[in-house]
Amino acid sequence: MKLTCTDIDVTQNPITRKYKITLETMQNPVRDEQVTQEIVKQGKELDVEVKQHRNKRSLEANGYLWILCQKLSEKIGGTKEDIYKEAVRKAGQFDFVAVSERAAESFIKAWQGKGIGWYAEASESKIDGCKKIMVYYGSSVYDSKAMYHLIRYVVDECIENDIETLTPDQLAAISQDWGK
Repeated sequence: MKLTCTDIDVTQNPITRKYKITLETMQNPVRDEQVTQEIVKQGKELDVEVKQHRNKRSLEANGYLWILCQKLSEKIGGTKEDIYKEAVRKAGQFDFVAVSERAAESFIKAWQGKGIGWYAEASESKIDGCKKIMVYYGSSVYDSKAMYHLIRYVVDECIENDIETLTPDQLAAISQDWGK
């Protein structure tokens, strides 16, 4: 169950040093009753995660990205998938992980099996017996901010190749709707 909080209050007990977090949700009597019933069930363990909300990328954003990749592929050659992969490598979201040398190849294969944009490459690590793996995430897990950055990169590539794209104002306008 996800809740949208309108206010958060954090207090600390000076003696026990424990924190008390109070979340205020939007008032909706039916929903509030459901939430209360869910939370107060006896003996039920809860996993609670509090993080800042970010809109997920929309299918419209995804569709526009693929249209641009197709246009680029037609102009410069290759496939739209190749264009997408290159965009993810150059402007996408990534992390570094350390993996044992013997497991590095299997890890990369498994990572890349997640989808087209899921790419990984190994390099030497400062940790003995390990490889440093740079892992790129496919855009399916991007929030609206990360998706906008990726699309902006592909738009710039299209402009360099004289391919028509949305104007910056049009892109900004539709990006505000992404994730809604």
